[in-house]
Amino acid sequence: MHPSIGKTQILKDDVDPARAEALQVVLGLNGPPLPHDTFLPPFFHQVYFWHVLAEPDLGRDGHPHTGSFIPDLGLPQRMWAGGRLAFHAPLRTCMPAAKRTTITAIRRRQGRSGPLAFVTLTHEISQSGRLCVTEEQDLVYRPDPTPEQTAPALSAAPGDEEESREMAFSSVTLFRYSALTLNGHRIHYDRDYSRSVAGYPGLVVHGPLLAQHLILMAERHGPLVNFTFRAIAPLFEDEQACFCRKGNHLWVRGSDGQLVMEARAIWS
Repeated sequence: MHPSIGKTQILKDDVDPARAEALQVVLGLNGPPLPHDTFLPPFFHQVYFWHVLAEPDLGRDGHPHTGSFIPDLGLPQRMWAGGRLAFHAPLRTCMPAAKRTTITAIRRRQGRSGPLAFVTLTHEISQSGRLCVTEEQDLVYRPDPTPEQTAPALSAAPGDEEESREMAFSSVTLFRYSALTLNGHRIHYDRDYSRSVAGYPGLVVHGPLLAQHLILMAERHGPLVNFTFRAIAPLFEDEQACFCRKGNHLWVRGSDGQLVMEARAIWS
């Protein structure tokens, strides 16, 4: 077992409603401002519990240096591969909350493009002594791309949705979401880095931003108890995407019909 498994850190936040209001605007949600002392929509905790570090404590990609909390696994490229959410009770604004993060798994395997390492972080968010949200976050680390490396084959997304919504994400939206979540990953706002270092054709849309829109789509059909999502392929700035639902199966379809993300919702 890796010695970092079981390592924990705790972050605290007063859950300022202004940050949730800003997220509503970035997500394009119409409606009145959130009142003080109100319940947050699911997954809005992404804009809280900032871990603010000085720039020298960040890696080349803008994330905190590996080798501090998350171990250095010798693989420089980081991606958010997916997650599993359990909503036990809604978070309330204007009340202190704490997020306890534990490294619960580290796995290595050989992928088509080389070695991969998967790190699972378990976040437990509590308020007034009550567990409100449990989130398992899967991160994948991989080597830098090489010139001879071929792009992975894309999977076709389903086309039998009962409900859908078309969206595209501008570079301004990506920058503002990065700022709200204090996500320094340069693939979301530094086009030169995304192309020359990460090997993408442009800026990458955040996986949690896609998941947030799927969660909002699911929540219209009832209070969520569990939500699971998995990133399949990247979506890029200004690329037209279709957010789809059939029953409790949700997915994002890219402009070429590729499957970008898939998810499952469970309602109470």
